Amino acid sequence: MATYVAMLRGINVSGRNKVPMADLRALAGSLGYGGVRTYVQSGNLVFDARGRATPDAVASRLATAVLEGFGIEVPVVARTGDELARVVADSPFTAEGLRPDDEPRQFHVTFLAAVPDPAAVADLEVAARPFRPDELRVAGADVYLHIPGGYGETKLGNAFLERKLGTTATTRNWKTVTTLATMAAGRA
Repeated sequence: MATYVAMLRGINVSGRNKVPMADLRALAGSLGYGGVRTYVQSGNLVFDARGRATPDAVASRLATAVLEGFGIEVPVVARTGDELARVVADSPFTAEGLRPDDEPRQFHVTFLAAVPDPAAVADLEVAARPFRPDELRVAGADVYLHIPGGYGETKLGNAFLERKLGTTATTRNWKTVTTLATMAAGRA
Protein backbone atom coordinates (compact mmCIF):
# COMPACT_ATOMS: atom_id res chain seq x y z
CA MET A 1 0.00 0.00 0.00
CA ALA A 2 1.31 3.44 -0.91
CA THR A 3 0.46 6.84 0.51
CA TYR A 4 -0.40 9.64 -1.89
CA VAL A 5 -0.88 13.37 -1.61
CA ALA A 6 -3.28 14.93 -4.13
CA MET A 7 -3.51 18.68 -4.57
CA LEU A 8 -6.58 20.10 -6.28
CA ARG A 9 -6.10 23.58 -7.69
CA GLY A 10 -8.80 26.19 -7.30
CA ILE A 11 -11.00 24.51 -4.68
CA ASN A 12 -12.74 26.91 -2.25
CA VAL A 13 -10.86 29.96 -3.52
CA SER A 14 -12.58 33.35 -3.57
CA GLY A 15 -16.00 31.76 -3.18
CA ARG A 16 -15.58 29.61 -6.30
CA ASN A 17 -15.58 25.84 -6.70
CA LYS A 18 -16.94 25.22 -3.23
CA VAL A 19 -16.39 21.67 -2.04
CA PRO A 20 -16.76 20.77 1.64
CA MET A 21 -13.75 18.77 2.77
CA ALA A 22 -16.00 16.09 4.27
CA ASP A 23 -17.54 15.59 0.82
CA LEU A 24 -14.09 15.47 -0.79
CA ARG A 25 -12.96 12.86 1.73
CA ALA A 26 -16.10 10.82 1.04
CA LEU A 27 -15.49 11.05 -2.71
CA ALA A 28 -11.91 9.81 -2.33
CA GLY A 29 -13.14 7.02 -0.08
CA SER A 30 -15.71 6.00 -2.69
CA LEU A 31 -12.79 5.47 -5.10
CA GLY A 32 -11.40 2.86 -2.73
CA TYR A 33 -8.76 5.05 -1.12
CA GLY A 34 -8.23 4.46 2.59
CA GLY A 35 -7.30 6.64 5.53
CA VAL A 36 -8.40 9.75 3.65
CA ARG A 37 -7.43 12.99 5.37
CA THR A 38 -7.61 16.61 4.25
CA TYR A 39 -5.58 19.62 5.19
CA VAL A 40 -7.10 23.11 5.17
CA GLN A 41 -9.98 23.94 2.86
CA SER A 42 -8.01 24.26 -0.38
CA GLY A 43 -8.15 20.72 -1.71
CA ASN A 44 -5.25 18.84 -0.13
CA LEU A 45 -5.83 15.10 0.26
CA VAL A 46 -3.64 12.47 1.89
CA PHE A 47 -4.69 8.83 1.49
CA ASP A 48 -3.55 5.26 1.02
CA ALA A 49 -4.07 3.24 -2.15
CA ARG A 50 -3.61 -0.42 -2.85
CA GLY A 51 -1.84 -1.63 -5.93
CA ARG A 52 0.66 0.12 -8.09
CA ALA A 53 -1.13 3.29 -9.10
CA THR A 54 1.06 6.08 -10.39
CA PRO A 55 0.61 9.63 -9.14
CA ASP A 56 -0.58 10.60 -12.65
CA ALA A 57 -3.24 7.88 -12.60
CA VAL A 58 -4.36 8.93 -9.11
CA ALA A 59 -4.58 12.59 -10.20
CA SER A 60 -6.55 11.72 -13.33
CA ARG A 61 -8.95 9.49 -11.43
CA LEU A 62 -9.59 12.18 -8.80
CA ALA A 63 -10.05 14.93 -11.41
CA THR A 64 -12.64 12.78 -13.20
CA ALA A 65 -14.43 11.97 -9.94
CA VAL A 66 -14.54 15.65 -8.90
CA LEU A 67 -15.99 16.59 -12.29
CA GLU A 68 -18.60 13.82 -12.12
CA GLY A 69 -19.36 14.22 -8.42
CA PHE A 70 -19.32 18.01 -8.03
CA GLY A 71 -19.52 19.31 -11.59
CA ILE A 72 -16.22 21.13 -11.14
CA GLU A 73 -13.31 20.79 -13.51
CA VAL A 74 -10.08 21.38 -11.62
CA PRO A 75 -6.50 20.36 -12.19
CA VAL A 76 -5.17 17.73 -9.80
CA VAL A 77 -1.50 17.00 -9.22
CA ALA A 78 -0.38 14.07 -7.06
CA ARG A 79 2.81 12.84 -5.44
CA THR A 80 3.61 9.77 -3.41
CA GLY A 81 4.38 10.34 0.24
CA ASP A 82 8.02 9.45 -0.47
CA GLU A 83 8.18 11.96 -3.32
CA LEU A 84 6.79 14.69 -1.09
CA ALA A 85 9.31 13.84 1.65
CA ARG A 86 12.08 14.29 -0.95
CA VAL A 87 10.62 17.66 -1.99
CA VAL A 88 10.99 18.85 1.60
CA ALA A 89 14.43 17.31 2.14
CA ASP A 90 15.88 18.52 -1.17
CA SER A 91 14.94 22.20 -1.08
CA PRO A 92 17.65 23.96 -3.10
CA PHE A 93 17.13 27.09 -1.03
CA THR A 94 18.24 25.24 2.10
CA ALA A 95 21.39 24.19 0.26
CA GLU A 96 21.93 27.86 -0.62
CA GLY A 97 21.79 28.90 3.03
CA LEU A 98 18.16 30.05 3.17
CA ARG A 99 15.89 28.47 5.76
CA PRO A 100 12.33 27.86 4.54
CA ASP A 101 11.25 26.64 7.99
CA ASP A 102 12.20 30.02 9.50
CA GLU A 103 10.22 32.06 6.96
CA PRO A 104 7.59 29.64 5.57
CA ARG A 105 5.44 32.40 4.06
CA GLN A 106 8.28 33.35 1.74
CA PHE A 107 8.74 29.85 0.34
CA HIS A 108 6.44 27.84 -1.90
CA VAL A 109 6.55 24.79 -4.12
CA THR A 110 4.76 24.63 -7.44
CA PHE A 111 3.94 21.04 -8.28
CA LEU A 112 3.89 20.28 -12.00
CA ALA A 113 1.85 17.55 -13.65
CA ALA A 114 4.87 16.58 -15.78
CA VAL A 115 8.61 17.13 -15.93
CA PRO A 116 9.09 20.07 -18.29
CA ASP A 117 11.34 20.10 -21.32
CA PRO A 118 14.87 21.28 -20.41
CA ALA A 119 14.71 24.02 -23.06
CA ALA A 120 11.51 25.35 -21.48
CA VAL A 121 13.21 25.36 -18.07
CA ALA A 122 16.14 27.34 -19.47
CA ASP A 123 13.73 29.83 -21.05
CA LEU A 124 11.80 30.09 -17.77
CA GLU A 125 14.92 30.87 -15.80
CA VAL A 126 15.74 33.73 -18.17
CA ALA A 127 12.14 35.00 -18.18
CA ALA A 128 12.05 35.01 -14.35
CA ARG A 129 15.13 37.22 -13.89
CA PRO A 130 13.26 40.55 -14.16
CA PHE A 131 11.05 39.54 -11.22
CA ARG A 132 13.84 39.47 -8.64
CA PRO A 133 13.99 39.41 -5.65
CA ASP A 134 11.44 36.65 -6.38
CA GLU A 135 13.34 33.61 -7.55
CA LEU A 136 12.79 30.03 -8.55
CA ARG A 137 14.62 26.73 -8.85
CA VAL A 138 13.27 23.90 -11.00
CA ALA A 139 13.94 20.35 -9.84
CA GLY A 140 12.25 17.72 -11.98
CA ALA A 141 8.49 18.28 -11.77
CA ASP A 142 8.75 20.71 -8.85
CA VAL A 143 9.46 24.43 -8.84
CA TYR A 144 10.78 25.88 -5.60
CA LEU A 145 9.90 29.54 -5.10
CA HIS A 146 11.38 32.15 -2.80
CA ILE A 147 8.93 35.06 -2.78
CA PRO A 148 9.99 37.62 -0.11
CA GLY A 149 7.02 39.94 -0.81
CA GLY A 150 4.40 37.18 -0.62
CA TYR A 151 2.89 34.87 -3.21
CA GLY A 152 -0.09 37.15 -3.85
CA GLU A 153 2.25 39.80 -5.25
CA THR A 154 4.54 37.68 -7.45
CA LYS A 155 4.57 37.33 -11.21
CA LEU A 156 5.89 33.77 -10.77
CA GLY A 157 2.43 32.27 -10.21
CA ASN A 158 0.73 29.23 -11.71
CA ALA A 159 -0.36 30.94 -14.94
CA PHE A 160 3.17 32.18 -15.68
CA LEU A 161 4.74 28.80 -14.92
CA GLU A 162 2.14 26.87 -16.91
CA ARG A 163 2.58 29.13 -19.91
CA LYS A 164 6.38 28.90 -19.81
CA LEU A 165 6.64 25.18 -19.00
CA GLY A 166 3.64 23.83 -20.91
CA THR A 167 2.20 21.75 -18.07
CA THR A 168 -0.41 22.01 -15.33
CA ALA A 169 0.75 23.51 -12.04
CA THR A 170 -0.52 24.05 -8.52
CA THR A 171 1.32 25.86 -5.74
CA ARG A 172 1.43 25.31 -2.00
CA ASN A 173 3.19 27.36 0.67
CA TRP A 174 6.04 25.78 2.59
CA LYS A 175 3.97 25.20 5.74
CA THR A 176 1.38 23.29 3.73
CA VAL A 177 4.07 21.27 1.93
CA THR A 178 5.77 20.25 5.17
CA THR A 179 2.45 19.50 6.89
CA LEU A 180 1.33 17.29 3.99
CA ALA A 181 4.69 15.48 4.07
CA THR A 182 4.28 14.88 7.79
CA MET A 183 0.73 13.62 7.29
CA ALA A 184 1.86 11.32 4.47
CA ALA A 185 4.60 9.92 6.69
CA GLY A 186 1.94 9.06 9.28
CA ARG A 187 3.28 11.45 11.88
CA ALA A 188 0.26 13.76 12.07
